Amino acid sequence: MTPETTRDEADVGPGSETEPLLQVRDISKRYGGIVAVDGASFDVEQGTLTGLIGPNGAGKSTTFDLITGNQSPDAGQVRFDGQDVTDDRPDEVAQRGLVRTFQIARELDEMTVLENVMLAPRNQIGETLWRSVVPVARDRVVDQERDLREAAWETLEFLELDHLAGEYAGTLSGGQRKLLELARVLMTDPDMILLDEPLAGVNPTLETKLLDRLHELRAEEGLTFLLVEHDMDVIMNHCDPVIVLHQGAVLTQGSPAEVRQDERVLEAYLGGEVDE
Repeated sequence: MTPETTRDEADVGPGSETEPLLQVRDISKRYGGIVAVDGASFDVEQGTLTGLIGPNGAGKSTTFDLITGNQSPDAGQVRFDGQDVTDDRPDEVAQRGLVRTFQIARELDEMTVLENVMLAPRNQIGETLWRSVVPVARDRVVDQERDLREAAWETLEFLELDHLAGEYAGTLSGGQRKLLELARVLMTDPDMILLDEPLAGVNPTLETKLLDRLHELRAEEGLTFLLVEHDMDVIMNHCDPVIVLHQGAVLTQGSPAEVRQDERVLEAYLGGEVDE
């Protein structure tokens, strides 16, 4: 459903089949005297929908930044698919198949939904004066644009956004923008997606649609997800395992049932039992 991207086969280490897809080891980040992430360590197994929870200021978004190269950790290591990506740039991390969304969608408002999705894949040939006059190069551009358009339509249909393909992204509702951001991410042909509060501001109908699509992508495409979300019902009913951050460190991790029963989690985050 997405255009193929070429990844360096040498980047896949011999232990990648047995190691967790994502390994975070003792990462830390300080801003002056403020400790944002404090020696956090956890794994994300391939094919899981893993939840990452914690109150505001627990370090969730900063952890995402450190994993995806948007910031560099002061200490620690991040490994993805058997390779050390700690010092990689965001585009290099994405090229390996690890991508993220943001709390606030970052679409190009003055471009259509379809154009936004077509723009997402990396390493596009693009158009230059030379490619416009040299027949072979021109044909390659035309072929790529046709393939991108087809893949973009398929992605929009999968997320039930195809009826909005010609609308400007700036006219979409908050929930529709979250779906569009997911469409853009899917066009990069990822192996793992970090979702930063994808349901914030999303109405119940679109929330159900988005969650259904995540489960479908995990089951049918083998995608792996790490989900930051404040809605505990969503975390407990859709994620397994669940990782809990507290003051930038991992407080506990386990199945939803195990997290429910952890007194520290109940006191610090949930304020009591979570509805079954």
